[in-house]
Amino acid sequence: MSKMKVAVIGCGSIAQHRHLPEYEANEDVVLTAVCDINEDRVDEISKQYGAKAYTDYQLLLEKEDVDAVSVCLPNYLHAPVTNAALNAGCHVLCEKPMATSKEEAESMIAAAEKNGKKLMIAHNQRFVPSHQKAKKLIASGEIGKVYSFRTAFGHGGPEGWSVDGADSWFFKKDQAFIGAMGDLGVHKADLLRYILGEEFVNVAGFVEGNAKENSTVDDNAVCILRSENGIIGTMAASWAYNTTEDNSTIIYGEKGTLRLEDHPHYSLVAEFNNGDVVNYQLGKIQSNDEGGQSNSHVIDHFVNGAWKNGEILITGEEGMKSLEVILAAVQSSESGVVSTKESVNK
Repeated sequence: MSKMKVAVIGCGSIAQHRHLPEYEANEDVVLTAVCDINEDRVDEISKQYGAKAYTDYQLLLEKEDVDAVSVCLPNYLHAPVTNAALNAGCHVLCEKPMATSKEEAESMIAAAEKNGKKLMIAHNQRFVPSHQKAKKLIASGEIGKVYSFRTAFGHGGPEGWSVDGADSWFFKKDQAFIGAMGDLGVHKADLLRYILGEEFVNVAGFVEGNAKENSTVDDNAVCILRSENGIIGTMAASWAYNTTEDNSTIIYGEKGTLRLEDHPHYSLVAEFNNGDVVNYQLGKIQSNDEGGQSNSHVIDHFVNGAWKNGEILITGEEGMKSLEVILAAVQSSESGVVSTKESVNK
């Protein structure tokens, strides 16, 4: 079988730590082209990976015969560049959050359908072993009816991760559109939808920008979510957890509690009402604290789905539903009113 020719558009940290090395490691892929408006950066990346360098994504799509594109750009560019790539006949893996509005997300889904191409959103939390195991335990009734949850994703902020540090687009509303909620909260919204197997019908959000100077986006958020079957819980997203990263989720059920990524040694701890405790060592979750070079499985899943006609777990439709949760949280915070199902999942 021939190899999938891939272009990576946007050569910042997420491309350098995840997309580029994982594509290079996949034997079904040839990295054909890379693109970034920073000429020095893209030249360096092109030499490292033996790919042709571009500073204009439209020129890349016009000149290069590529099968798939990774969109690793500031949030406001996700929709226009994804749509251009889909219309050029490429499959697309787009970073999260997939868009800055439901309308943009719908345009991306429509472009994929019109062109008969696969669109995947890079929500890597679904591939974490502890999260997959928890989903199975919940679905099999191991902890009975689920009552509640709490989940958090927080670290010291993107200045320690982004190639541009404190000058990063992450802090600029006109480019990022949304801050910690779009960077981290959308991951947890997607994870909760995945492991609970339910949609959220009500969202109350408190979304603040109180930790970062010279930023025009949120950096601290706490949300209360209620699912269609009455599961309630909290979701926190923060760029102000300055000492250690928190990427934990706890599910409270009728027969027991599941603690995901909440223990220093065990990635999943199942505690049951009868006193039994099961500790699972399933491998550590990816962490920005450790440089994040481990395999996220996102690229391999995308290649399998796009090139080998396998399943795409996080489709455009799935990405949009997770996006709508954080949009509803922001709407609630601004209005002081709980968002309803109509505003979350129309």
